[in-house]
Amino acid sequence: MKEILIRKAQEGLDVRVMYDDLGSLMVLPKGFKAELESQGVKVVTFNPMVPYLALGMNNRDHRKILVIDGDVAYNGGINIADEYINVDSKLGHWKDTGLRLEGDGVANLTLMFLSVWDACRKEQTDIAAYLPRKSVRAKGYVQPFSDSPLDEELISENLYMDILWNAKDYVYIFTPYLIIDHEMTLALTMAAKRGVDVRIVVPKVPDKKTVYTLTESYFRSLLEAGVRLYRYTPGFIHAKSYLADDKVGVVGTINMDYRSLYLHFECGTFLYEVDALKDLKEDYLETFAVSEEVQLKELGEGLLKRTGQAVLRVLSPLF
Repeated sequence: MKEILIRKAQEGLDVRVMYDDLGSLMVLPKGFKAELESQGVKVVTFNPMVPYLALGMNNRDHRKILVIDGDVAYNGGINIADEYINVDSKLGHWKDTGLRLEGDGVANLTLMFLSVWDACRKEQTDIAAYLPRKSVRAKGYVQPFSDSPLDEELISENLYMDILWNAKDYVYIFTPYLIIDHEMTLALTMAAKRGVDVRIVVPKVPDKKTVYTLTESYFRSLLEAGVRLYRYTPGFIHAKSYLADDKVGVVGTINMDYRSLYLHFECGTFLYEVDALKDLKEDYLETFAVSEEVQLKELGEGLLKRTGQAVLRVLSPLF
């Protein structure tokens, strides 16, 4: 990808790359940014890492956006790293979801990128030059959205809960982490109690064992309310998506944890009655088929483990 970015920049294209510093720590080679800049690629390091200033590291850029010519965009959970394409995954099969947009819906993702870019580089980009040049006629509606920790709007959590409160038949959920507050827990359990088929898929092979132990601490209360939980047996599921009643869906970067819902810059695409929801549902059904369903009788947590989970619950906003 680096070679392609450099080649396109040398052909005269406006090529911009923005990456989160903490998220890329220890994986980018030394001089990576300087090399790209020297070859004509503009680069922004979001929230540069400053040792010992832990509080300043909380607001990370967790978004994944790729925009091409203003007319095509990609959004989803997929980072640019080898494990995401199963080249170098130590956690079994790495599963994710993403989508491709064309036409007017691309504009929001372009604006999300450029607004943060301008804030970081103290620039004022001419937005009009980057808007979609063509419209695409298609069934339904798509609405890319962003979420910021710098305002008082919990857009992602409110959207997820709105889907749960309004669902009539089913809600299917992919999330690598399940660390939820009282309001989200209430929305999940009340949906299940009124007869909605609520299913959540989490990894079988965790990338962070402590975080997974915290995830498991929510299993009992959710199962007792009728929520169905699955572990993705082939490996690690990194996907962040919702699907409800064959009508609405969300694909994006937003985990069901405190960091995504409260602390990170996030983005997603809301889908309403679009044909792509059929593909999303097929993916869910195929995933259920290769996953193991968690049974309440299997939990059997001892006192020591439950005490440890209770302590982790107190610290859960930090994970």
